[in-house]
Amino acid sequence: MSVLRRLLHDRSALLGLVIITVLVLAAVLASALATFPQDVSTYHVANRLLPPGGTFWFGTDRMGGDIYSRLLFGARLTIEIAVVATSLSVLIGVPVGLIAGYYTNRISDLLMRVSDVFLAVPQIVLAIAIAQTLGPAIQNVILALSVTYWPFWARLVYAETRSLRNEVFIEAAVALGASPARVMVLHVLPSIASSLIVRTTIGMGGAILVAAALGFLGLGPPPPTPEWGRMIAESRAFLPQAWWYATAPGVAILMVVMGFNLLGDGLRDALDPRLRRGRNDR
Repeated sequence: MSVLRRLLHDRSALLGLVIITVLVLAAVLASALATFPQDVSTYHVANRLLPPGGTFWFGTDRMGGDIYSRLLFGARLTIEIAVVATSLSVLIGVPVGLIAGYYTNRISDLLMRVSDVFLAVPQIVLAIAIAQTLGPAIQNVILALSVTYWPFWARLVYAETRSLRNEVFIEAAVALGASPARVMVLHVLPSIASSLIVRTTIGMGGAILVAAALGFLGLGPPPPTPEWGRMIAESRAFLPQAWWYATAPGVAILMVVMGFNLLGDGLRDALDPRLRRGRNDR
């Protein structure tokens, strides 16, 4: 409860939580909230590039689709990519980090060297290369993000496990006959859970940003799938006259990524108040 209380008193974290809640509600209730849900998969060329107004709240795109409705359904795709890609990254990176951090042998060194190879390549470049090789599709974007981001969790868990390996409670568990797997799962993992929660929250914002970049480059889901990055890419030919075309998805991406980062910072302060005191002292 003390963690929840600290989180609720953090205005930035609350703002982030509100933004993410709005995103989730928009995705879940897209069919009910959309003014023209059929515009997600159909075209109305007669309505192309209409400015925001009473009928089309955010205007229309180059094919006459309602941008507001496409944004709502694009939120579903955004959540799907962020949740699945981040979950796969955690499922890969956490076991790798635990094993490499707990043991001191050639396998540990090999696992960390593999993660270093992935970290040596800029993440966006690696994601573009993978997505370009596999082709434009939702599952390929998720795969590209998962392969790109798992080393971040592996490195975090590796460092945390190394620092805990010689702690008294770990040595006591080993002395009582606990197996390495039991020590890692029941003792090490709960001790680093707060760091994982913070990293996962911020990582979801990063995944959304990279997914939008892939969509912008034409490597995301193909049309007519509503994807925010692709919407911005399609709007370039009509700027600055059709300013609303790029503004709506651009603001959506900005707000969602900011929301995850604000919530991640708030969770870090709530789970480890020493960080808050250190910043206040400066």
